[in-house]
Amino acid sequence: MKVAVFHDYLNQFGGAERVLRVILDMFPDADLYTLLYDEKKTFGLFQKNIKKTSFIDIPIVRKKHRAFIPLMPFAAGFLKLEGEYDLIISSSAGYAKGFGMYRKKNNAYHICYCHSPLRYAWEIDYLKNLSFSPASMSKDILRPIARWLQRWDKKASKRVNLFVANSHFIAEKIKSYYEREAEVIYPPVNFKKFFYEPKEHEEDFYLMVGRLLYYKGFDLGIQAFNKMKKRLKIIGRGPEEKKLRQLANPAYIEFLNSVSDKDLTEYYNTAQAFIFPQIEDFGLVAAEAQACGTPVLAFRVGGGGEIVEHGKTGLLFNEQTPEAIIGAVRDFETRTFNRKQIGESAYRFSEDEFKRRLFEVVRGAGFHV
Repeated sequence: MKVAVFHDYLNQFGGAERVLRVILDMFPDADLYTLLYDEKKTFGLFQKNIKKTSFIDIPIVRKKHRAFIPLMPFAAGFLKLEGEYDLIISSSAGYAKGFGMYRKKNNAYHICYCHSPLRYAWEIDYLKNLSFSPASMSKDILRPIARWLQRWDKKASKRVNLFVANSHFIAEKIKSYYEREAEVIYPPVNFKKFFYEPKEHEEDFYLMVGRLLYYKGFDLGIQAFNKMKKRLKIIGRGPEEKKLRQLANPAYIEFLNSVSDKDLTEYYNTAQAFIFPQIEDFGLVAAEAQACGTPVLAFRVGGGGEIVEHGKTGLLFNEQTPEAIIGAVRDFETRTFNRKQIGESAYRFSEDEFKRRLFEVVRGAGFHV
């Protein structure tokens, strides 16, 4: 059986790339197609599988890919597949499901593991990530771009035989935007890297982790911990870093741009709790924190509401405001959580469970694996 794996772009390493790594563990001989590839930023983990990239795979685009979002549907559609495949698995938050759509149709069965429908198409505020600062532009100007992207994204969705969503939250979006049903398989946590280690006591800091993008709510966390005069460590890099550093009181807020998985495990294990105020498709970092036994304080809409069991593995709050985070922290500090049990509860997000469920889907499509 000849398998191709499609992934939007590989110029960064985050939750989607961790999922891709597990998919390639399942199909080690698969050919990997992507719009952009940066071997250094992805630590060479995908080098042996890379088959082809798109015509926009040049240094300036790899470095500033959000400036080239309007080009990406064309780059995806004209990406030429090398040969015929029996099975295609796309790992997509937008473009990968449309690879090759402007070329000769490949007759392969296509399973899309959908992290999210194309955000820039369906949720116009995500266009704020474009580097020419459209935050200052009116939605009336942005709306035609979004409508065009919606048409492209819906057309690309019709090339998919079976959707698998990374959460029930995303399954509902797939149903709304594409009028398609989706299986739900939660993303995998690597328990060899992220695991509970008993400590005599936790340290006096809270933790946030992720790409520093505007929608992830790091500003809310910073404002809350500035007001509480409590320590918050933020691990991650991204376009919002300069603004967030200006907002943060360095007496309480510490930025750590890049840490190893080993060090990240230590931070998870020793933090008081993990702060997760964003509406996330799933939120692999919150699941990793749970795997390390760390209580998660999360906004209840989106992936946080599926990851956290209120009162047992963390707390859920109802508003995306600094005040709601402050309230959750104060509530948390009146409670006791069993960190060992929190770690055990996260096994539903294990790599073994992910592989079992995805192989089940592939077999259900008629393939012997």
